[in-house]
Amino acid sequence: MANRKQRDVEAGLRKKGFEQRTNDHQFFVYYRASDQKKTSIRTKTSHGGSDLGPVLLGLMAKQCGLSKEQFLDLVDCPLSREAYEEILRTAKLIV
Repeated sequence: MANRKQRDVEAGLRKKGFEQRTNDHQFFVYYRASDQKKTSIRTKTSHGGSDLGPVLLGLMAKQCGLSKEQFLDLVDCPLSREAYEEILRTAKLIV
């Protein structure tokens, strides 16, 4: 798995329904497309702004309820928001 630029990952998350909150880290909380209700799906990045390596990308994928490959598809944009929500519903992570 290749590294990704932190800003690219954060931009990809925002495009797919994650809302960014800044504190000591950049927090991302997922909101359902149908009614904009907050879900329990969340992840975070640091303020470092550096490249995110395979280990961190894997942890973020797990927090988002995805495999590493699916997570990269989510942030790189081949995986649509609708397809992501279907994965979350199938895994019973959202209703």
